[in-house]
Amino acid sequence: MAAPMLRWCCPGRRFAFARVGCGSCHRRGPPTGSTSNGKRGQSTVAQQPHITAQKPRKGEREWAAVVGLEIHAQIASNSKLFSGSQVHFAAPPNSLVSFFDASLPGTLPVLNRRCVEAAVMTGLALDCHINRKSLFDRKHYFYADLPAGYQITQQRLPIAVNGSLAYSVSVGRKPSQMVTRTVRVKQIQLEQDSGKSLHDDLRSQTLIDLNRAGIGLLEVVLEPDMSCGEEAATAVRELQLILQALGTSQANMAEGQLRVDANISVHRPGEPLGVRTEVKNLNSARFLARAIDYEIQRQINELENGGEILNETRSFDYKLGFMPEPNLPPLLLYDSGSLPPGADPQQVIDIDRLRERLPELPRVTRERLVRQYGMLPEHSCALLNEVGLLEFFQSVIKETRAEPKKVTSWVLNTFLGFLKQQNLAVSESPVTPSALAELLDLLDRKAISSSAAKQVFEELWRNEGKTPAQIVAEKKLELLQDLEALEQLCRSTLEAHPHVVMDLKRGNPRAINKLIGLVRKATLGRADPTAIKEVLERQLSS
Repeated sequence: MAAPMLRWCCPGRRFAFARVGCGSCHRRGPPTGSTSNGKRGQSTVAQQPHITAQKPRKGEREWAAVVGLEIHAQIASNSKLFSGSQVHFAAPPNSLVSFFDASLPGTLPVLNRRCVEAAVMTGLALDCHINRKSLFDRKHYFYADLPAGYQITQQRLPIAVNGSLAYSVSVGRKPSQMVTRTVRVKQIQLEQDSGKSLHDDLRSQTLIDLNRAGIGLLEVVLEPDMSCGEEAATAVRELQLILQALGTSQANMAEGQLRVDANISVHRPGEPLGVRTEVKNLNSARFLARAIDYEIQRQINELENGGEILNETRSFDYKLGFMPEPNLPPLLLYDSGSLPPGADPQQVIDIDRLRERLPELPRVTRERLVRQYGMLPEHSCALLNEVGLLEFFQSVIKETRAEPKKVTSWVLNTFLGFLKQQNLAVSESPVTPSALAELLDLLDRKAISSSAAKQVFEELWRNEGKTPAQIVAEKKLELLQDLEALEQLCRSTLEAHPHVVMDLKRGNPRAINKLIGLVRKATLGRADPTAIKEVLERQLSS
Protein backbone atom coordinates (compact mmCIF):
# COMPACT_ATOMS: atom_id res chain seq x y z
CA MET A 1 0.00 0.00 0.00
CA ALA A 2 1.40 3.40 -0.93
CA ALA A 3 2.46 5.92 1.65
CA PRO A 4 -0.09 8.69 2.23
CA MET A 5 0.28 11.98 0.42
CA LEU A 6 1.90 14.61 2.61
CA ARG A 7 1.14 18.31 2.93
CA TRP A 8 3.99 20.73 3.59
CA CYS A 9 3.55 23.18 6.42
CA CYS A 10 6.19 25.46 7.89
CA PRO A 11 6.54 25.61 11.68
CA GLY A 12 6.15 28.76 13.70
CA ARG A 13 9.17 28.52 16.01
CA ARG A 14 9.49 30.06 19.42
CA PHE A 15 11.89 29.14 22.17
CA ALA A 16 10.98 29.09 25.82
CA PHE A 17 12.65 27.56 28.79
CA ALA A 18 11.38 26.56 32.07
CA ARG A 19 12.70 24.84 35.15
CA VAL A 20 11.48 23.07 38.28
CA GLY A 21 13.26 23.08 41.65
CA CYS A 22 14.72 19.70 42.57
CA GLY A 23 13.66 17.64 45.56
CA SER A 24 14.55 14.33 47.17
CA CYS A 25 12.32 11.47 46.08
CA HIS A 26 14.08 8.33 47.22
CA ARG A 27 13.55 5.06 45.45
CA ARG A 28 14.68 1.48 45.30
CA GLY A 29 14.35 -1.35 42.87
CA PRO A 30 14.65 -1.60 39.10
CA PRO A 31 11.85 -0.47 36.77
CA THR A 32 9.86 -2.78 34.55
CA GLY A 33 7.38 -2.30 31.73
CA SER A 34 4.08 -0.56 31.18
CA THR A 35 1.34 -0.06 28.66
CA SER A 36 -0.86 2.95 28.07
CA ASN A 37 -3.76 3.74 25.81
CA GLY A 38 -5.50 6.80 24.54
CA LYS A 39 -5.85 10.45 25.33
CA ARG A 40 -9.28 10.99 26.80
CA GLY A 41 -11.46 8.74 28.84
CA GLN A 42 -10.06 5.25 28.65
CA SER A 43 -6.51 4.08 29.33
CA THR A 44 -4.46 1.37 31.00
CA VAL A 45 -1.05 1.60 32.58
CA ALA A 46 0.75 -1.47 33.95
CA GLN A 47 2.69 0.16 36.73
CA GLN A 48 6.04 -0.36 38.43
CA PRO A 49 6.89 0.39 42.05
CA HIS A 50 9.31 2.80 43.64
CA ILE A 51 9.62 3.51 47.36
CA THR A 52 8.21 6.87 48.44
CA ALA A 53 10.33 9.47 50.19
CA GLN A 54 7.98 9.44 53.18
CA LYS A 55 9.60 8.08 56.32
CA PRO A 56 7.31 5.58 58.07
CA ARG A 57 6.37 6.09 61.69
CA LYS A 58 7.65 3.65 64.27
CA GLY A 59 6.07 0.24 63.81
CA GLU A 60 4.81 1.05 60.30
CA ARG A 61 5.94 -0.31 56.96
CA GLU A 62 6.78 2.09 54.14
CA TRP A 63 4.76 2.44 50.98
CA ALA A 64 5.85 2.24 47.35
CA ALA A 65 4.43 4.76 44.87
CA VAL A 66 4.18 4.26 41.12
CA VAL A 67 3.80 7.18 38.69
CA GLY A 68 3.48 7.03 34.89
CA LEU A 69 2.68 9.90 32.54
CA GLU A 70 0.92 10.48 29.24
CA ILE A 71 1.96 13.84 27.81
CA HIS A 72 0.13 15.55 24.95
CA ALA A 73 2.13 18.24 23.13
CA GLN A 74 0.58 20.41 20.44
CA ILE A 75 2.75 20.28 17.34
CA ALA A 76 4.16 23.63 16.17
CA SER A 77 2.56 23.76 12.75
CA ASN A 78 0.69 26.39 10.78
CA SER A 79 -2.12 23.97 9.94
CA LYS A 80 -3.88 20.96 11.44
CA LEU A 81 -2.92 17.30 11.28
CA PHE A 82 -5.31 16.21 8.51
CA SER A 83 -6.70 19.48 7.11
CA GLY A 84 -5.47 22.82 5.84
CA SER A 85 -7.19 24.83 8.58
CA GLN A 86 -4.87 27.31 10.25
CA VAL A 87 -3.78 27.05 13.89
CA HIS A 88 -3.98 30.21 16.01
CA PHE A 89 -4.36 30.54 19.75
CA ALA A 90 -7.39 32.56 20.96
CA ALA A 91 -8.93 32.94 17.49
CA PRO A 92 -12.69 33.72 17.42
CA PRO A 93 -14.73 30.57 18.15
CA ASN A 94 -15.29 28.24 15.18
CA SER A 95 -13.37 30.53 12.82
CA LEU A 96 -10.69 27.93 11.97
CA VAL A 97 -12.81 24.91 11.07
CA SER A 98 -12.71 23.06 7.73
CA PHE A 99 -15.34 20.65 6.44
CA PHE A 100 -13.09 17.77 7.53
CA ASP A 101 -12.65 19.24 11.05
CA ALA A 102 -16.45 19.37 11.34
CA SER A 103 -16.63 15.77 10.05
CA LEU A 104 -18.93 16.52 7.14
CA PRO A 105 -19.67 13.47 4.93
CA GLY A 106 -17.39 12.97 1.96
CA THR A 107 -14.33 14.72 3.42
CA LEU A 108 -11.01 12.84 3.61
CA PRO A 109 -7.84 13.36 5.69
CA VAL A 110 -4.61 14.61 4.08
CA LEU A 111 -1.59 14.08 6.34
CA ASN A 112 0.49 17.12 7.32
CA ARG A 113 4.16 16.51 6.49
CA ARG A 114 5.32 18.98 9.15
CA CYS A 115 3.59 16.96 11.88
CA VAL A 116 5.26 13.74 10.74
CA GLU A 117 8.69 15.41 10.74
CA ALA A 118 8.03 16.81 14.22
CA ALA A 119 7.20 13.33 15.52
CA VAL A 120 10.33 11.83 13.97
CA MET A 121 12.61 14.59 15.30
CA THR A 122 11.13 14.24 18.78
CA GLY A 123 11.63 10.48 18.65
CA LEU A 124 15.26 10.90 17.56
CA ALA A 125 15.92 13.42 20.35
CA LEU A 126 14.55 10.91 22.89
CA ASP A 127 16.65 8.04 21.50
CA CYS A 128 13.56 6.21 20.25
CA HIS A 129 13.41 3.55 17.58
CA ILE A 130 11.64 5.10 14.58
CA ASN A 131 9.22 2.65 12.98
CA ARG A 132 9.63 2.65 9.21
CA LYS A 133 5.97 1.68 9.00
CA SER A 134 3.32 3.03 11.35
CA LEU A 135 -0.47 2.82 11.26
CA PHE A 136 -3.38 5.11 12.03
CA ASP A 137 -6.36 3.93 14.07
CA ARG A 138 -9.80 5.18 14.97
CA LYS A 139 -10.44 5.35 18.69
CA HIS A 140 -14.21 5.44 19.19
CA TYR A 141 -15.72 7.34 22.10
CA PHE A 142 -18.33 10.06 22.47
CA TYR A 143 -17.68 13.66 23.39
CA ALA A 144 -19.74 16.62 22.23
CA ASP A 145 -16.58 18.36 21.01
CA LEU A 146 -15.44 15.31 18.98
CA PRO A 147 -17.52 15.71 15.80
CA ALA A 148 -16.63 12.39 14.14
CA GLY A 149 -17.31 10.29 17.23
CA TYR A 150 -13.75 8.96 17.03
CA GLN A 151 -10.19 10.20 17.26
CA ILE A 152 -7.54 9.35 14.67
CA THR A 153 -4.49 8.13 16.60
CA GLN A 154 -1.66 5.57 16.42
CA GLN A 155 -2.30 3.06 19.18
CA ARG A 156 -1.36 -0.24 17.53
CA LEU A 157 1.82 0.73 15.68
CA PRO A 158 3.05 4.23 16.65
CA ILE A 159 5.70 6.23 14.85
CA ALA A 160 8.36 5.89 17.60
CA VAL A 161 8.97 3.47 20.50
CA ASN A 162 11.46 2.49 23.21
CA GLY A 163 13.26 5.73 24.05
CA SER A 164 14.50 7.42 27.21
CA LEU A 165 14.39 10.82 28.89
CA ALA A 166 17.12 11.87 31.32
CA TYR A 167 16.47 14.58 33.90
CA SER A 168 18.27 15.92 36.96
CA VAL A 169 16.90 16.28 40.48
CA SER A 170 18.48 17.57 43.68
CA VAL A 171 19.09 15.04 46.44
CA GLY A 172 20.15 17.44 49.17
CA ARG A 173 19.64 20.93 50.49
CA LYS A 174 22.26 22.42 48.17
CA PRO A 175 21.27 22.99 44.53
CA SER A 176 24.61 21.52 43.46
CA GLN A 177 23.73 18.11 44.93
CA MET A 178 22.07 16.83 41.77
CA VAL A 179 21.70 13.36 40.30
CA THR A 180 20.59 12.29 36.85
CA ARG A 181 17.68 9.90 36.52
CA THR A 182 16.12 8.33 33.48
CA VAL A 183 12.52 7.50 32.61
CA ARG A 184 11.79 5.19 29.71
CA VAL A 185 9.71 6.44 26.79
CA LYS A 186 7.24 3.73 25.80
CA GLN A 187 6.03 5.36 22.60
CA ILE A 188 5.36 8.55 20.68
CA GLN A 189 2.24 8.70 18.54
CA LEU A 190 0.53 11.20 16.28
CA GLU A 191 -3.11 11.98 16.99
CA GLN A 192 -5.83 14.60 16.63
CA ASP A 193 -6.85 17.00 19.34
CA SER A 194 -10.53 17.41 20.13
CA GLY A 195 -12.57 20.62 20.17
CA LYS A 196 -13.34 22.58 23.30
CA SER A 197 -16.51 22.67 25.39
CA LEU A 198 -17.35 26.04 26.92
CA HIS A 199 -19.78 25.71 29.82
CA ASP A 200 -22.13 28.66 30.42
CA ASP A 201 -23.47 28.15 33.94
CA LEU A 202 -25.66 31.26 33.84
CA ARG A 203 -27.60 29.97 30.85
CA SER A 204 -27.22 26.30 31.75
CA GLN A 205 -25.80 25.44 28.36
CA THR A 206 -22.59 24.21 26.79
CA LEU A 207 -21.11 25.82 23.68
CA ILE A 208 -18.72 24.02 21.32
CA ASP A 209 -15.62 25.61 19.77
CA LEU A 210 -14.05 23.42 17.06
CA ASN A 211 -11.01 25.60 16.40
CA ARG A 212 -8.87 23.08 18.28
CA ALA A 213 -10.46 20.03 16.67
CA GLY A 214 -7.96 18.26 14.44
CA ILE A 215 -4.82 20.08 15.64
CA GLY A 216 -1.85 17.71 15.58
CA LEU A 217 -0.68 16.27 18.88
CA LEU A 218 2.34 14.27 19.93
CA GLU A 219 1.41 11.85 22.69
CA VAL A 220 4.54 10.90 24.61
CA VAL A 221 3.94 7.96 26.95
CA LEU A 222 6.44 7.72 29.82
CA GLU A 223 6.81 4.40 31.60
CA PRO A 224 5.99 4.40 35.35
CA ASP A 225 9.60 4.85 36.45
CA MET A 226 8.83 7.77 38.77
CA SER A 227 7.83 7.77 42.41
CA CYS A 228 6.68 11.28 43.34
CA GLY A 229 5.36 14.54 41.98
CA GLU A 230 8.74 16.27 41.87
CA GLU A 231 10.26 13.61 39.65
CA ALA A 232 7.27 13.72 37.31
CA ALA A 233 7.27 17.53 37.09
CA THR A 234 11.02 17.63 36.46
CA ALA A 235 10.72 15.03 33.69
CA VAL A 236 7.90 17.01 32.08
CA ARG A 237 9.88 20.24 32.19
CA GLU A 238 12.91 18.55 30.67
CA LEU A 239 10.70 17.24 27.86
CA GLN A 240 9.30 20.76 27.49
CA LEU A 241 12.82 22.13 27.00
CA ILE A 242 13.59 19.46 24.40
CA LEU A 243 10.41 20.14 22.41
CA GLN A 244 11.10 23.86 22.43
CA ALA A 245 14.74 23.43 21.42
CA LEU A 246 13.66 21.19 18.53
CA GLY A 247 10.89 23.61 17.54
CA THR A 248 8.47 20.68 17.34
CA SER A 249 6.17 22.25 19.94
CA GLN A 250 6.02 25.60 21.67
CA ALA A 251 4.89 23.57 24.69
CA ASN A 252 3.33 26.60 26.38
CA MET A 253 1.41 25.00 29.23
CA ALA A 254 -0.51 28.19 29.96
CA GLU A 255 -2.00 28.04 26.44
CA GLY A 256 -2.81 24.33 26.70
CA GLN A 257 -0.04 23.29 24.32
CA LEU A 258 1.29 20.76 26.81
CA ARG A 259 -1.14 18.71 28.89
CA VAL A 260 -0.36 15.80 31.18
CA ASP A 261 -2.30 12.79 32.45
CA ALA A 262 -0.76 11.09 35.50
CA ASN A 263 -1.39 7.45 36.49
CA ILE A 264 -0.74 6.83 40.18
CA SER A 265 -0.88 3.90 42.58
CA VAL A 266 0.65 2.83 45.90
CA HIS A 267 1.33 -0.53 47.49
CA ARG A 268 3.43 -2.20 50.18
CA PRO A 269 6.87 -3.30 48.92
CA GLY A 270 6.81 -6.97 48.00
CA GLU A 271 3.05 -7.01 47.58
CA PRO A 272 1.04 -6.83 44.31
CA LEU A 273 0.70 -3.45 42.64
CA GLY A 274 -2.10 -1.24 43.86
CA VAL A 275 -5.16 -0.05 41.96
CA ARG A 276 -4.28 3.01 39.94
CA THR A 277 -6.13 6.28 39.57
CA GLU A 278 -5.68 8.84 36.83
CA VAL A 279 -5.36 12.61 37.19
CA LYS A 280 -6.11 14.18 33.80
CA ASN A 281 -5.40 17.35 31.81
CA LEU A 282 -2.86 19.00 34.10
CA ASN A 283 -1.33 22.05 32.39
CA SER A 284 1.15 23.26 35.02
CA ALA A 285 4.30 21.47 36.20
CA ARG A 286 3.82 22.89 39.69
CA PHE A 287 0.24 21.66 39.94
CA LEU A 288 1.26 18.33 38.42
CA ALA A 289 3.73 17.78 41.27
CA ARG A 290 1.16 18.81 43.87
CA ALA A 291 -1.61 16.70 42.36
CA ILE A 292 0.56 13.57 42.25
CA ASP A 293 1.85 13.98 45.81
CA TYR A 294 -1.67 14.70 47.04
CA GLU A 295 -3.03 11.60 45.30
CA ILE A 296 -0.22 9.41 46.68
CA GLN A 297 -0.93 10.61 50.21
CA ARG A 298 -4.69 10.26 49.68
CA GLN A 299 -4.30 6.64 48.62
CA ILE A 300 -1.98 5.87 51.55
CA ASN A 301 -4.42 7.43 54.02
CA GLU A 302 -7.35 5.58 52.44
CA LEU A 303 -5.61 2.21 52.64
CA GLU A 304 -4.29 2.74 56.17
CA ASN A 305 -7.82 3.56 57.31
CA GLY A 306 -9.16 0.31 55.90
CA GLY A 307 -10.60 1.74 52.69
CA GLU A 308 -10.01 0.73 49.11
CA ILE A 309 -8.83 2.55 46.01
CA LEU A 310 -11.29 2.71 43.15
CA ASN A 311 -10.08 2.57 39.56
CA GLU A 312 -11.15 6.04 38.47
CA THR A 313 -10.71 5.26 34.76
CA ARG A 314 -11.80 2.09 33.04
CA SER A 315 -9.41 -0.60 31.95
CA PHE A 316 -9.55 -0.71 28.18
CA ASP A 317 -8.87 -3.38 25.57
CA TYR A 318 -7.90 -1.95 22.20
CA LYS A 319 -9.72 -4.77 20.42
CA LEU A 320 -13.00 -3.34 21.64
CA GLY A 321 -12.40 0.34 20.93
CA PHE A 322 -9.89 0.67 18.09
CA MET A 323 -10.16 -0.06 14.41
CA PRO A 324 -7.81 0.69 11.49
CA GLU A 325 -8.37 4.11 9.91
CA PRO A 326 -9.69 3.15 6.45
CA ASN A 327 -8.97 6.53 4.84
CA LEU A 328 -5.24 6.58 5.67
CA PRO A 329 -2.78 4.01 4.32
CA PRO A 330 0.26 3.01 6.42
CA LEU A 331 2.74 5.81 7.03
CA LEU A 332 6.07 4.75 5.49
CA LEU A 333 9.38 6.36 6.46
CA TYR A 334 12.78 5.88 4.87
CA ASP A 335 16.47 6.32 5.59
CA SER A 336 19.24 7.10 3.12
CA GLY A 337 19.72 3.41 2.40
CA SER A 338 16.08 2.57 1.71
CA LEU A 339 14.97 5.73 -0.12
CA PRO A 340 13.25 4.70 -3.40
CA PRO A 341 15.13 5.82 -6.53
CA GLY A 342 13.63 8.95 -8.04
CA ALA A 343 11.35 9.55 -5.04
CA ASP A 344 9.83 13.02 -4.74
CA PRO A 345 11.53 14.63 -1.68
CA GLN A 346 8.24 16.38 -0.85
CA GLN A 347 6.39 13.08 -0.68
CA VAL A 348 8.76 11.01 1.47
CA ILE A 349 10.31 11.43 4.92
CA ASP A 350 14.06 10.75 5.17
CA ILE A 351 14.93 9.93 8.79
CA ASP A 352 18.66 10.50 8.29
CA ARG A 353 18.10 14.00 6.91
CA LEU A 354 15.97 14.86 9.93
CA ARG A 355 18.65 13.48 12.24
CA GLU A 356 21.16 15.87 10.65
CA ARG A 357 18.81 18.78 11.38
CA LEU A 358 18.59 18.12 15.11
CA PRO A 359 19.78 21.14 17.12
CA GLU A 360 21.84 21.05 20.30
CA LEU A 361 19.62 19.52 22.98
CA PRO A 362 19.22 21.09 26.45
CA ARG A 363 21.32 18.44 28.23
CA VAL A 364 24.20 19.02 25.81
CA THR A 365 23.82 22.80 26.12
CA ARG A 366 24.08 22.61 29.92
CA GLU A 367 27.18 20.44 29.70
CA ARG A 368 28.75 22.83 27.19
CA LEU A 369 28.08 25.87 29.41
CA VAL A 370 29.73 24.17 32.38
CA ARG A 371 32.70 23.12 30.29
CA GLN A 372 33.09 26.35 28.29
CA TYR A 373 32.55 28.94 31.02
CA GLY A 374 33.36 26.97 34.18
CA MET A 375 29.95 27.71 35.66
CA LEU A 376 28.16 25.54 38.21
CA PRO A 377 25.63 22.99 36.91
CA GLU A 378 22.78 24.76 38.69
CA HIS A 379 23.71 28.00 36.92
CA SER A 380 23.57 26.29 33.53
CA CYS A 381 20.10 24.99 34.47
CA ALA A 382 18.95 28.48 35.46
CA LEU A 383 20.07 29.97 32.14
CA LEU A 384 18.01 27.44 30.20
CA ASN A 385 14.98 27.61 32.42
CA GLU A 386 13.99 31.21 31.71
CA VAL A 387 12.64 32.22 28.31
CA GLY A 388 15.39 33.90 26.29
CA LEU A 389 17.86 34.13 29.19
CA LEU A 390 20.51 31.94 27.55
CA GLU A 391 20.45 34.08 24.40
CA PHE A 392 20.74 37.24 26.55
CA PHE A 393 23.71 35.76 28.44
CA GLN A 394 25.48 34.72 25.25
CA SER A 395 24.99 38.18 23.74
CA VAL A 396 26.55 39.83 26.79
CA ILE A 397 29.46 37.39 26.72
CA LYS A 398 30.20 38.31 23.08
CA GLU A 399 30.30 42.05 23.80
CA THR A 400 32.17 42.30 27.10
CA ARG A 401 35.71 41.76 28.31
CA ALA A 402 34.47 40.75 31.76
CA GLU A 403 35.06 37.20 32.95
CA PRO A 404 32.23 34.69 32.32
CA LYS A 405 31.89 34.14 36.08
CA LYS A 406 31.08 37.82 36.60
CA VAL A 407 28.69 37.86 33.65
CA THR A 408 26.90 34.80 35.03
CA SER A 409 26.52 36.43 38.44
CA TRP A 410 25.10 39.67 37.02
CA VAL A 411 22.70 37.92 34.66
CA LEU A 412 21.36 35.40 37.19
CA ASN A 413 21.33 37.63 40.26
CA THR A 414 20.92 41.29 39.31
CA PHE A 415 19.27 41.08 35.88
CA LEU A 416 17.00 38.11 36.60
CA GLY A 417 16.16 39.54 40.01
CA PHE A 418 14.86 42.77 38.47
CA LEU A 419 12.83 40.80 35.94
CA LYS A 420 11.15 38.72 38.63
CA GLN A 421 10.44 41.74 40.83
CA GLN A 422 8.42 43.32 38.02
CA ASN A 423 7.13 40.06 36.54
CA LEU A 424 8.70 40.74 33.15
CA ALA A 425 9.95 38.41 30.44
CA VAL A 426 13.51 38.72 29.15
CA SER A 427 12.15 40.15 25.89
CA GLU A 428 10.47 42.96 27.89
CA SER A 429 13.63 44.06 29.71
CA PRO A 430 14.55 47.77 29.36
CA VAL A 431 18.22 46.76 29.73
CA THR A 432 19.74 45.37 26.54
CA PRO A 433 22.65 42.90 26.38
CA SER A 434 24.82 45.68 24.90
CA ALA A 435 24.08 48.00 27.83
CA LEU A 436 24.91 45.36 30.41
CA ALA A 437 28.08 44.45 28.52
CA GLU A 438 29.18 48.12 28.54
CA LEU A 439 28.46 48.35 32.26
CA LEU A 440 30.52 45.23 32.98
CA ASP A 441 33.38 46.64 30.92
CA LEU A 442 33.38 49.78 33.09
CA LEU A 443 33.47 47.59 36.16
CA ASP A 444 36.15 45.32 34.72
CA ARG A 445 38.59 48.17 34.03
CA LYS A 446 37.89 49.64 37.47
CA ALA A 447 36.31 52.81 36.12
CA ILE A 448 33.49 52.39 38.67
CA SER A 449 32.98 50.49 41.90
CA SER A 450 30.62 47.56 42.42
CA SER A 451 28.16 49.72 44.33
CA ALA A 452 28.28 52.36 41.60
CA ALA A 453 27.68 49.65 39.01
CA LYS A 454 24.46 48.71 40.80
CA GLN A 455 23.37 52.35 40.79
CA VAL A 456 24.07 52.52 37.06
CA PHE A 457 22.04 49.37 36.46
CA GLU A 458 19.09 50.82 38.36
CA GLU A 459 19.29 53.95 36.21
CA LEU A 460 19.47 51.84 33.06
CA TRP A 461 16.33 50.04 34.19
CA ARG A 462 14.47 53.30 34.82
CA ASN A 463 15.86 55.41 31.95
CA GLU A 464 15.71 53.43 28.76
CA GLY A 465 18.00 54.89 26.10
CA LYS A 466 20.85 56.20 28.26
CA THR A 467 24.20 54.44 28.07
CA PRO A 468 26.16 53.38 31.17
CA ALA A 469 28.90 55.89 30.34
CA GLN A 470 26.36 58.74 30.18
CA ILE A 471 24.88 57.76 33.55
CA VAL A 472 28.33 57.53 35.15
CA ALA A 473 29.21 61.00 33.88
CA GLU A 474 25.88 62.55 34.94
CA LYS A 475 25.96 61.01 38.42
CA LYS A 476 29.73 61.53 38.85
CA LEU A 477 30.23 57.88 39.75
CA GLU A 478 33.76 57.45 38.37
CA LEU A 479 36.27 55.91 40.73
CA LEU A 480 38.65 58.37 42.36
CA GLN A 481 41.89 58.14 40.39
CA ASP A 482 43.87 60.78 42.34
CA LEU A 483 46.02 58.69 44.69
CA GLU A 484 47.26 61.74 46.65
CA ALA A 485 43.69 62.84 47.34
CA LEU A 486 42.80 59.32 48.46
CA GLU A 487 45.80 59.20 50.80
CA GLN A 488 44.79 62.54 52.32
CA LEU A 489 41.22 61.32 52.88
CA CYS A 490 42.47 58.14 54.53
CA ARG A 491 44.83 60.10 56.79
CA SER A 492 42.04 62.47 57.81
CA THR A 493 39.75 59.52 58.57
CA LEU A 494 42.38 57.89 60.81
CA GLU A 495 42.92 61.16 62.70
CA ALA A 496 39.17 61.76 63.12
CA HIS A 497 38.43 58.27 64.48
CA PRO A 498 41.19 57.29 66.92
CA HIS A 499 38.86 54.92 68.80
CA VAL A 500 38.36 52.81 65.66
CA VAL A 501 42.14 52.78 65.07
CA MET A 502 42.67 51.66 68.66
CA ASP A 503 40.05 48.94 68.26
CA LEU A 504 41.88 47.67 65.16
CA LYS A 505 45.24 47.62 66.95
CA ARG A 506 43.66 45.58 69.77
CA GLY A 507 42.98 42.82 67.27
CA ASN A 508 39.45 43.49 66.02
CA PRO A 509 39.61 42.62 62.28
CA ARG A 510 36.21 44.22 61.64
CA ALA A 511 37.52 47.67 62.51
CA ILE A 512 39.27 47.96 59.13
CA ASN A 513 35.89 47.59 57.42
CA LYS A 514 34.57 50.47 59.50
CA LEU A 515 37.43 52.68 58.34
CA ILE A 516 36.94 51.66 54.70
CA GLY A 517 33.27 52.54 54.97
CA LEU A 518 34.07 55.98 56.41
CA VAL A 519 36.52 56.76 53.60
CA ARG A 520 34.04 55.57 50.93
CA LYS A 521 31.37 57.77 52.47
CA ALA A 522 33.71 60.73 52.25
CA THR A 523 34.35 60.00 48.57
CA LEU A 524 30.61 59.53 47.87
CA GLY A 525 31.31 55.90 46.96
CA ARG A 526 33.82 56.81 44.25
CA ALA A 527 36.83 55.09 45.82
CA ASP A 528 37.71 51.45 45.25
CA PRO A 529 37.46 49.52 48.57
CA THR A 530 40.54 47.48 47.71
CA ALA A 531 42.60 50.61 47.04
CA ILE A 532 41.32 52.21 50.27
CA LYS A 533 42.33 49.15 52.28
CA GLU A 534 45.83 49.15 50.79
CA VAL A 535 46.34 52.84 51.64
CA LEU A 536 44.95 52.43 55.18
CA GLU A 537 47.13 49.41 55.93
CA ARG A 538 50.21 51.22 54.63
CA GLN A 539 49.49 54.30 56.76
CA LEU A 540 48.74 52.22 59.87
CA SER A 541 51.98 50.30 59.57
CA SER A 542 54.14 53.40 59.05
